[in-house]
Amino acid sequence: MALWLGASPLAAEVYEFPAPGVEADQLRIYSTLDAPLAGPLIEGFQAAHPQTRVIYEELLSGEVTARIVEETDKGEATADFAFSSAMDAQVKLANDGYAMALHLAGSATWPRWANWRDMAYALTFEPGVLVYHKPTFPDGPPQSRRDLMAWLRGEGRTMPGRIGTYDIERSAVGYLFLARDTEHFADVWSLVALMAVSGLQTFATSQEIIDRVADGRLALGYNILGSYAADQARAKPDLGLVLLKDYTVVVSRVALVPRAAGNPDSGAAFLSFLMSREGQEILSDRLRLAAISLEVSGDNSAQAMQEALGDSLRPVSVSPGLLVYLDQAKRQRLIRQWRTALGRD
Repeated sequence: MALWLGASPLAAEVYEFPAPGVEADQLRIYSTLDAPLAGPLIEGFQAAHPQTRVIYEELLSGEVTARIVEETDKGEATADFAFSSAMDAQVKLANDGYAMALHLAGSATWPRWANWRDMAYALTFEPGVLVYHKPTFPDGPPQSRRDLMAWLRGEGRTMPGRIGTYDIERSAVGYLFLARDTEHFADVWSLVALMAVSGLQTFATSQEIIDRVADGRLALGYNILGSYAADQARAKPDLGLVLLKDYTVVVSRVALVPRAAGNPDSGAAFLSFLMSREGQEILSDRLRLAAISLEVSGDNSAQAMQEALGDSLRPVSVSPGLLVYLDQAKRQRLIRQWRTALGRD
């Protein structure tokens, strides 16, 4: 059972998972994943490593990066394991020399797009989906971006203010989804402009959008992180979701063991566990974060989505190509285009 140790001066929420056996090792984790969600993963790991006490620090993605860089540069020990939804920031840490290259048993069979130089590993498979209010769409929701544009030109005009998406200036995942849209869909700015005409509402988080679609305040939510939506759809009968058939961008949470880890062997052992069939099944079944491993074949897995959608799935590769999204000049250009399309200039 986790013990809350309080908020640290550096903004983390800190939790301790005591060793169930005689303590001999410690594992310190910096992560963007909520601690209650991480609990089953840590308990599964400790079942195989009962001598390991886990200190879990729940941070924002920018804080994960800043802590690792600052502590490493000062010559101090940093986290033994870092897990973040900010794919670009994790790859930058690895690219800039802040991650350790590991030779893990699972590396050879891990998808090539999900492993960069044995330093940064994608562990989840999370599509951007269209969420919809089921009673508003008795005949089913749009199935592609062209369908969505047709709905916005027609029926959507009769229900202004009922489409939502991320505010890309406040949401890192929203920014990444839209940046990928500009690469895969030539009419993306026409789509955004049509949303604006229909009274587009923008939000910083997935939860704000999902709540409003579930109760009907919004009819549709565009480019919403599917892992959150799928979990909540089971408890919210009016909430539906669809993976658009023209293409579906897939993002991942990325893990690494920092170069300055105090206990790198513990970090490597935890990463190996998360890549194992058991760890991937906990991610898929307990956390509802779709598994990447091809050993996991349930509905909530990369394999099942690939069988259903084939080449229309567009996973974001763990590679230096992600660093372009951190380029401030490119970011400002994209935000200017976004504002123009929304009529906010």
